[in-house]
Amino acid sequence: MDLLEHLITLFAQNGYVAVFVALLLCGAGAPLPEDITLVAGGVIAGLGYANAHTMAAVAMVGVLAGDAGMFLLGHHYGARMLKWRLIAWLLPPERYAKVQHKFERYGNRLMFFARFLPGMRTAVYITAGATHRVSFLRFFLLDGLAALISVPIWVYLGYFGADNHEWLVMWIRRGQSSLWVLGGLLVLVVLVLWWRHRRRIACAQRSGD
Repeated sequence: MDLLEHLITLFAQNGYVAVFVALLLCGAGAPLPEDITLVAGGVIAGLGYANAHTMAAVAMVGVLAGDAGMFLLGHHYGARMLKWRLIAWLLPPERYAKVQHKFERYGNRLMFFARFLPGMRTAVYITAGATHRVSFLRFFLLDGLAALISVPIWVYLGYFGADNHEWLVMWIRRGQSSLWVLGGLLVLVVLVLWWRHRRRIACAQRSGD
């Protein structure tokens, strides 16, 4: 967890701006784990360098801004982005084709779960924008819903574990698995509600006939 220690030092010296910029870099595909970055932001709040609730809000804005930036770049430039040196390194043509295939197959679900897939987020968001089949509002709502699960968990985990490094490291490892479970449960709830809604509509149509 040397990276966590370095980020804590950096954020403690530079505050909210450093956290925000780091999260923008995470969204742009930089090799910087978003979960560790969020935890570090929470830790400096726990150590008294920032307010925990403000940190959570700044983190949410930083995460969504970074994601939205990748979506809008994909939407505006499309496959032409693959010729850019940085994008070609992050998203080679073979990987772009693979993500595009998965996007065609899973659609909205992939956009939601990309939040919990380190290394996949940037590719998925660029592809979502490049397809021109997803409105920005739909993307933002799905990404925001996923961020509402992950961002507060990581920030407040860092906040409550700021004075207990061993406990914090243990829960970081557990949390990386637990977010998958929470995300899956949320999707299950949404699917059940959608199924019940469709069933009510079908029953109403049959009774009307």
